[in-house]
Amino acid sequence: MSEQEGKSDETDPTTQRGRPGHGVPGRSGPPGNANAQTHGMHTLKKALNTLGARAIDRRTSMGKALAEWRTELLADLGGIENVTTQELALVEEAVKTKLILDSIDGWLLSQPTLINKRTRGVLPVVRDRQALVATLRGLLSDLGLQRRTKAGPTLGEYLEHRTGPSRG
Repeated sequence: MSEQEGKSDETDPTTQRGRPGHGVPGRSGPPGNANAQTHGMHTLKKALNTLGARAIDRRTSMGKALAEWRTELLADLGGIENVTTQELALVEEAVKTKLILDSIDGWLLSQPTLINKRTRGVLPVVRDRQALVATLRGLLSDLGLQRRTKAGPTLGEYLEHRTGPSRG
């Protein structure tokens, strides 16, 4: 038996042309991994749904930016004291959607091309991104696109604060 005949088909790259990462130049990843490079959107969505806002680490630059965006969004809605519980839930969903969207944008911008040569179409994640944009647009639309002013003090409260408490 020759050395070539003793080789297993599993180790012969010529018999595994169709499998990603096996004998295909430019492909990496462990054997059998059809997703050598992924965007991680589904993993991120699962973590956010499981952990909620706790999944956003506010020590990172992304976490700080999202916390600032949330604060600005609440300020545009007239402050947290003027936001209903339902609106606050929509704000939290908008923040999570924005996190996922920003993550996908970062991944997409790092890609050499957004076109799948085999199918001659855009990558499926581009369509997923557009769906997230529509979701975020809907959430923001539900919250209202107009800036709300904070409720100021009443005239009596203002005069009392300015002149001091009345002595009676």
